[in-house]
Amino acid sequence: MDKSEVPAAHPPMANGPAMTTAQYLPEYTDHSSTQMATARDRIAGFAAGLASGATKLFVGHPFDTVKIRCQVEGGNGRFKGPLDCLISTVRKEGPRALYKGASIPLVGWAVMDAVQLGSLSNYRLFLQGSDKSHKLSHFEHGLAGLGAGWTVALVATPVEMIKMRLQMQYAVGAERKYRGPIDVARYLTRRYGVFGIWHGLPATMSQRSFFFFLWGSYDVYSEWLRSLRGSASFPYVVKSGSSSALEDRSLPEKLVNFLAGGMAANTFWTFCYPVDVVKNRYMTQGDDNPISFRKMFRHVYRSEGIPGFFRGFVPSFIRSFPTNASAIFVWESTVRLIKNDGKH
Repeated sequence: MDKSEVPAAHPPMANGPAMTTAQYLPEYTDHSSTQMATARDRIAGFAAGLASGATKLFVGHPFDTVKIRCQVEGGNGRFKGPLDCLISTVRKEGPRALYKGASIPLVGWAVMDAVQLGSLSNYRLFLQGSDKSHKLSHFEHGLAGLGAGWTVALVATPVEMIKMRLQMQYAVGAERKYRGPIDVARYLTRRYGVFGIWHGLPATMSQRSFFFFLWGSYDVYSEWLRSLRGSASFPYVVKSGSSSALEDRSLPEKLVNFLAGGMAANTFWTFCYPVDVVKNRYMTQGDDNPISFRKMFRHVYRSEGIPGFFRGFVPSFIRSFPTNASAIFVWESTVRLIKNDGKH
């Protein structure tokens, strides 16, 4: 029945008042604003993730090499700090050493971001009940991030295991233990069996659980940035509704994506860094008499104290903003292009 044909009131019951239209049709719902997800919506995140991963590698890998070396060497290693690590690496091994182990992430990070961001998009749609018009809460965005983190851990574990083993190889020429990514994979398979390249999966899943904070905070920052408006007076950006706000001058959506992505990445690393240090120590430790992931926490604390959990934090924190801001900017822009959508 068309809504316009509904009678104004239901005939009165024997001993009661007339029922209103709303009482008569409690099940009536206007579905005109519903936007059901399409196949393009479900695959856009995966395709755009490839571009995001390539961006992340180009911008972030030199920082990542310094971070990994500082984390694994610890306070008693060969470097005095991140800057000393950078200078020493370039001086002794050349600038190309900053991209050691980059061949596997070139493919790996592209695939990782495709899996992470594609699954993130689909977890969001799942929580929305496939209705894109349904607004998720910050917590639900965090849950989608958590699911994406656990999903991508299956891909990230072998990529990071191989990458870090190559990054921690200081020898050159014939003295190298590994000749390249394939050689690392062969060694791990011989040492730990057919699933050797997934050695360390629980540790990676623990670290990727903090994607809850990455994507939850990304939604918080995005919402806040979208509420800002231009102003003719200092500080030139104010909250919408302020007396000096120019309501027709909001921040461009692409700038919102870039800034929110960078701030969310900083938030993520602030929370997860100690776990990341322990994960990397665990995955790059010697293969003779290795200790468990849980015991590695105790080992780091006993040998270096609290500072040991923050080795390499500075380059990681600095790296996280431009790397992830650029990657999320590229992802969001590519998603909009694929979906032919003005705003994702």
